[in-house]
Parts: sequence; C-alpha cells; structure tokens
Amino acid sequence: MDNFDLQDPLTRIEEQQSDTISVLFSSESDHMPSHNYFQCLKTGGFHVSFRREAISLILKAQYSCNLDLYTQYLAINYIDRFISWQEIPQSNPWVLRLLAIACISLAAKIKEIHFSFSDFQREERFIFDTPAIQRMELLVLDALKWRMRSITPFSFITFFVSLFEPKDPPFPQTLEDRATNIIFQARNEINLLGYKPSVIAATALLLACHELFPLQFPFFKTSILSCEYVNKEMVLKCFNAMQEMVSNEVSESMVDVVSSSSTRTPVSVLDCHCNKSESESANSHRYD
Repeated sequence: MDNFDLQDPLTRIEEQQSDTISVLFSSESDHMPSHNYFQCLKTGGFHVSFRREAISLILKAQYSCNLDLYTQYLAINYIDRFISWQEIPQSNPWVLRLLAIACISLAAKIKEIHFSFSDFQREERFIFDTPAIQRMELLVLDALKWRMRSITPFSFITFFVSLFEPKDPPFPQTLEDRATNIIFQARNEINLLGYKPSVIAATALLLACHELFPLQFPFFKTSILSCEYVNKEMVLKCFNAMQEMVSNEVSESMVDVVSSSSTRTPVSVLDCHCNKSESESANSHRYD
C-alpha cells in the first residue's frame, strides 16, 4: 500500500488526472457522512451519544498507543461515515468499542502506523480478538465502499494558501499550522460537520489569517472567496460558526487556568465540550 498523505490523498491513485484540484473538489462529497446523519445529530439522541463515546475512545489511543492527531482524525472520519450509512444496533453496547478499534486500525494501516490491539485494550474487561476486529474492518470497508484515502480539510490547505502570495516568508507555514489546529478543534463540533472539507479548510485558513495577520486578512479573504471552486455563502456562514467555536475554546481555557485541573481527563473534557455542542445544535444554521 502506498503511504497515504492527508494533504495529498490522490497521489499515485489519480496520477493520470491532468487536473487534480478539480478532482478533489468534485470528489469530496463522496468522503462525507450522509445528509440525514447531520439531521439526526441536530436532534440529539442515540447518534449524538454514540458519536461522542466513539470519539472518546479514539482520543484515548493518543495516550495508550501514542497515536498521532492525523490518524485520529482519519479514524473519526470513518466513524462518521460508517454510522451515517449503517444502522447501529442500540441493544449491543460492545459494538461501539469494536467499531472504534476497527476504525483506528484501518486509519493506522493506511497511514502505515503501528497500532497494537492489546495495548489499546489493556484496561478493558472484554478483549476483542484479531478475527473479530478484522470482521468489523471488512464491514466498515464495505459501508464506505472502500474509499479509505479520505479527502479531508487537510487536502485543500496547500491549494488555498497558494491562491495568495504574501510578502512575508513565514506566512504560509505559520498560517497552515494555526489552521491545522483549528481543524482539529472543529472535528468535535456538531454544528460544523455538515460543511464540505474544502469549506472547513478555507474557513480555518481565513480564521487563522484573521488572528495572526490581520493586515493581510482582506487580501487573503478576497483571494479565497474569488476562487471558482468556493461557495462564498457557505464559507462566510462557516466562518461565523467556527469563530464562535474558537472564542468558546479561549473562554474555556481561561476558566481552566483559574480552576483546578487535577481531576480533568481528555475524555471528561471532550464530554463537557460535546454536551455544550449538543445544547447549541438546536439553534444552529441549516446544513445545505
């Protein structure tokens, strides 16, 4: 298997294509959850709690297996796509853990990163054996139509930065680093799940530029919004939602500084954050 790069998902697969950028934009919807899935999340209930717990398990791998953030992001992408197309039996709670392990395993394989089933399940009462995990992997692959080289927001970052030629040399890398951090934050936001990966990427870059290079922001904004592939209205709507997300993160960070953090864990922080997102989702904008 060729090494998979989230920023260049079509490498070697689409090498015969003369216009890779056009292929990226035309194919991105194939790597998103179904529209009905977003509607289910907006109303709360089983899908919201199932997703929250699945993400908590995936984030756990960062600590138990030293899994990098990009592989986690890919695994969450698989989770969202799978549960949006496949009916999940609510009476079998073990399905959640088996699915999370399978999605992490698939993401690690395509990223060519070692993932140990035993290390991840070290503290679990019930241990899934390798055949059971592999069977679930096949179910995930089938549901996702074997589209594992996912097109994500990271696939569009370099393209959008290239639309603007700043005079300051450190500008591109600094901008990309901050935008990447924002994209990682956005993965947990229900209100942002309905936007296409390209819209998330463009918005994250705009927000990063607004924070770090305010004098250049108007020019960068014009460059992105005038791009033929960009839906201007959706980017502006996403920008407002993402700006609110970042503002909330800053506010929560300030509270953390003055409060005791000894009992806070990655899972508890995520649960608190997701609960807040659920309560706000009823007032969120409509997904198009």
